[in-house]
Amino acid sequence: APTQPVATVVATAEHLEPHFHLLQWGLIPSWAKDPAIGSRMINARAETVAEKPSFRAAFKRRRCLILADGFYEWQRQGDGQPKQPHYIFLKDHQPFAFAGLWEHWNDPVSGGELQTCTILTTDPNELMEPIHNRMPVILSPEDYAAWLDPSYYQPQTLQAMLRPYESEALDRYPVSKVVNRPQHDTPECIEPLDTEGSGLG
Repeated sequence: APTQPVATVVATAEHLEPHFHLLQWGLIPSWAKDPAIGSRMINARAETVAEKPSFRAAFKRRRCLILADGFYEWQRQGDGQPKQPHYIFLKDHQPFAFAGLWEHWNDPVSGGELQTCTILTTDPNELMEPIHNRMPVILSPEDYAAWLDPSYYQPQTLQAMLRPYESEALDRYPVSKVVNRPQHDTPECIEPLDTEGSGLG
């Protein structure tokens, strides 16, 4: 959930070997005066990260992998009904990595440091299009090394990595609205919804 720690892989100029790192989800730009901005920066549009002041420095030097084995997306329902959550995952049930950016933020009052991240999004593929008009960028494993390398910056090549993941490799199903509350972190969150009894079809 936003503002919670997420598992990532990063590489830095001081530590070039990719390594595991926990980052707070919701990017706080280094120049931000108020860390509350992070709750609005959980995603960044892949098409504009090279130009947006909030993200362009991180796109140049602080790219990361955000690790996952699935994710949720909420589908709008008609007639004012609550959105229906769906669980999306790889058909082979393997873990994967979202394309992410990360940033340092120093608290001008306490002097403490926060390290935060955002997930890049792109156009939806055929599987996701009925649910949402965006989807997170799932990177291909062959792109991991270049994406993580802080010394590598070829904007066009990097942008080409930020494409919709192939629909054929993904699957999805509706799940209970119990996932709407971040404090719920149980196996029930990813159990398929009984659609026959729910009026979903």
